[in-house]
Amino acid sequence: MKELMKSACSECGGQVKRKAISQEFEKEGVKVKLSGFKAWVCTQCGEIYFEPGGAAHVAHAVNCLFALAFAERQHKGTVSAHLG
Repeated sequence: MKELMKSACSECGGQVKRKAISQEFEKEGVKVKLSGFKAWVCTQCGEIYFEPGGAAHVAHAVNCLFALAFAERQHKGTVSAHLG
């Protein structure tokens, strides 16, 4: 992914840098938060870019957490996972 480091942001033309990020998702009143995973982020506008396949992995993790929250009723409105 060294090519991405050299690429400008497709939204604003800013520089992208790899860093650990957090994202929150909501479904039917339940929030799922993933934190500590790496992505490429524009230093100007904050646009997020994943390495090939990365977005699919995040979506799978989020869907699994939602499934756990709904099946086991283990949440109090928010389920979070930290990758470290």
